[in-house]
Amino acid sequence: MTVQLPSEIVVERFLPTARSMLAAALAERGFAQREIASRLGVSQAAVSQYLAGERRGEERFAEHPRMQATIERIAEGFDAGTMDDYEALAELLELVRAFEDRGPICAIHEEEMPALEGMGCDLCVRGRDRAVQAEREVLSNVRRAVRQFANADIADHVPNVGTNVAMALPEATDETDVAAVPGRIHAMRGGINVPANPEFGASHHVATTLLAANVADPTVRGAVNLATSDALLAAVPDDADAVAFDAEYEDRRRRLDALFDDGVPRVVYHEGAFGIEPIAYVLGTSAVDAVEWATRLVDRIA
Repeated sequence: MTVQLPSEIVVERFLPTARSMLAAALAERGFAQREIASRLGVSQAAVSQYLAGERRGEERFAEHPRMQATIERIAEGFDAGTMDDYEALAELLELVRAFEDRGPICAIHEEEMPALEGMGCDLCVRGRDRAVQAEREVLSNVRRAVRQFANADIADHVPNVGTNVAMALPEATDETDVAAVPGRIHAMRGGINVPANPEFGASHHVATTLLAANVADPTVRGAVNLATSDALLAAVPDDADAVAFDAEYEDRRRRLDALFDDGVPRVVYHEGAFGIEPIAYVLGTSAVDAVEWATRLVDRIA
């Protein structure tokens, strides 16, 4: 695991880019290299390299309209004598804060620290809070569940449209509160292919079923879908109901809400319709719980 502070990105990528751009902007206004070096707090040799294009910096910063506007504003202020070093620093700090709030610094931070991927991280802006911790816990649970699913002998029960493993945040209200695998999980050559790490908002049908179940029973926060089959339904134990519903997509959420009024079963399924593959949804208290139940059902078939 790589732990990297966003301040490292500021020092190693943002600052050299800002200096390179500002050196060029000041040179265009007739500033001598010695003056530019004094303004930037670097050597004349460094300024020479900036102007020669040897230190171009990070393109995502250099090409960003807000970065370009800020550099132009500082250069113009220096040239006109209307901006001092303190005000220039304030401009750059404001830009850094903006870039740390879902901006290019945030994007680079995700690349350098994969643990942040898919989290919509705002740790730099708001600090550590319960909402972020809840998201981390859900994503971690889904990742663990996906690994268990991929290692199980379950490929024959993955539907043609693919499987998804999902988990909802506490008090989830819509699909963006449900973490799942973008692109779904597919069976390939007898094995399981997982195309990406889980993200929030990556599921529709599994999320719809899970959200309806969660409204009826807030302890139900995990789900996984399998291909409906007589063997799978027969494997559901007597103390864990399997309940059917209409496969049509239109008004599906409303019909699921009505179905769950009498309680949430362990398995809900449909037998398909024109253009709709038969699907069974295994529900659980978490993504891991749902996958464990799904694998137990498959093991009972064998």
